[in-house]
Amino acid sequence: MRFIFPSTDKALKLLELNACQRKRVIGALFQMFILFVTLSRHSKSTCINVLRSITNSSRISIETHMKTLNDKQQFRKTLDVFDKHKDKYQTMITDRVVVQALKACARLGFLDRGQTIHQKLSDNLLNNAYVQTSLIHFYMQCGRVNDAQRVFESSTNKTLIHYGLMMKGYITNNMSEKSIQLFSKIPKPDEILLCLLFNSCAHTRTTHALDIGRKVWSQLSSANQRNQFILNAALDMFIKCGDVSSAENITFAKTKRNVIDYGQLMKYYNDHRKPVNTLNLYEKMKSEGIEANAVIFLLLIDACVEIGLKSRCQSIAKQIPSTMSTDLKIQSALVHMWGKVGCVNQAKQVFQQINRPNSVTYTTMINAYGLNGMGHDALELYYQMPSEMIVEKTYVCILNACSHSGLVEEARSIFSKIPKKDEWIYTAMIDCLCRSFIFDEAKQLIENYENNHRPCLPMYKSLLSGARNRTDVSLARQTIHRIQQLFHGMDKSLVSASVLLTNTLAAAGELEEALQIRSKLSETGVKKQMDLSWTEANGIQEIYDELQRIEHELIEHGHNHSERLALAFNFIQRPIPSQIQIVKNLRICGDCHRAIKLISQILIRDANRIHHFSRGKCSCNDHF
Repeated sequence: MRFIFPSTDKALKLLELNACQRKRVIGALFQMFILFVTLSRHSKSTCINVLRSITNSSRISIETHMKTLNDKQQFRKTLDVFDKHKDKYQTMITDRVVVQALKACARLGFLDRGQTIHQKLSDNLLNNAYVQTSLIHFYMQCGRVNDAQRVFESSTNKTLIHYGLMMKGYITNNMSEKSIQLFSKIPKPDEILLCLLFNSCAHTRTTHALDIGRKVWSQLSSANQRNQFILNAALDMFIKCGDVSSAENITFAKTKRNVIDYGQLMKYYNDHRKPVNTLNLYEKMKSEGIEANAVIFLLLIDACVEIGLKSRCQSIAKQIPSTMSTDLKIQSALVHMWGKVGCVNQAKQVFQQINRPNSVTYTTMINAYGLNGMGHDALELYYQMPSEMIVEKTYVCILNACSHSGLVEEARSIFSKIPKKDEWIYTAMIDCLCRSFIFDEAKQLIENYENNHRPCLPMYKSLLSGARNRTDVSLARQTIHRIQQLFHGMDKSLVSASVLLTNTLAAAGELEEALQIRSKLSETGVKKQMDLSWTEANGIQEIYDELQRIEHELIEHGHNHSERLALAFNFIQRPIPSQIQIVKNLRICGDCHRAIKLISQILIRDANRIHHFSRGKCSCNDHF
């Protein structure tokens, strides 16, 4: 054995190093010398063991290095390390090294790179469970479900991890039905697989999926039903599949509920337009001493918006802790809430407290002004808004604000400067024109839009609404005929359009034709949406007596409308409210609008906007 000393040049370079550097280099050379002496004094087998120890150390070093890089999300560097060693030291490419390389490929979406690694694996590594599961995960992440299935099927000793990754991959690739099918083949599923099944059912949201999920849940041991992870997954499944009864049973059967449990149920109630349930659930939550977080308050604000009654909004707003008062999401939600219940001053007050308004908060405040017929205020804020924050929704809100206030010229100016106009922007502008009875220009805009786009039903419904408000029977007939030609497969939309036509005909005195259309609608079996109005006051018995009195007075003025019950509900209060608030689920009709103007200090929110009635006038100036 020879020990090779450094050349003279290298020795001279050694002298150029500082003392600390020379010490490290000399130390390393000394260690090498000791190693060679040791190897020369021992047998061949001892030498092999020493070399094997060095090799194992190098393997561990590569694995650790790659894992560290992956943990730091430095995936490209992980692959650089792998490429550096894959050809030089084949013995160092262990299953764990391959796993780290495939993980990096999966995170980067490097399909070709991962496939190349797969193709070059030895038979021993291909049969390794760690490598197989990593390949399944890699292919699923890259959307190659068939390749993942081939790896899964080639495995002779499938573990629960194999099944779990396949199920998760199916969910990721929007194939939850296959995940449910695969679950039925697993002999003894663990907690993770049960959670994945319930997650699959939640994604599928079919009756069949719910039946399977419900059956599996009912067959679980009491220990598994108490498992927090399984329980939450099952709860999510029942909520998303619409089985609120089972969701409630699970929630209230828990010995200890938390804020997440209540949040899930509240979101379900809000999504299914059951805001009163959300508020009732909040009261139960408080009674159990569970503190609400920002998410809960956002859900409560959404519920208040849906109900639309000022008293409920005030109650919830007062309960929001001061620590959350600067939360931007809470602030934006409050601006929206106050705007939707007609309390514009409160909305403005919250908006002005925001240190750095963003696109959402600006747009929300503009919308609040618009809903309440304050078009000039909406315009003033719109022109103050930084141009880089203006998005599509902002344009729609400001055009709607102009529409609800009859500001046609201002709307035209804004519309002409919008660089890219989509269907919602066009619809808002067309609606603005129709509310002011500028029908020719509105029809021209529809024609311009349809030169490059598919027809859009809301545009025609705006035209039809304008015809109804103007009692223009000819235009109403033309528009309904066009709607029937273009949208014959949309039954619900045709019903609402037909109702607008019958209202127009009835207002014009064409009662026979209106009756014929209503009869045809009745024969089809398709029902129009029920007209609902709600208000809030103390419990009463005399409501129907008051109803008859109001109805008699309004009939004398030629009016009879659906809001009369809500009005009667308020008029029998003692003392009579200084302001009456009514919320409707549909757009207010012309007959109702004229009738309400006869009664002072009434606020009505319909499906489109808010009407502030006072002294025989309305804030919308009849642009409803």
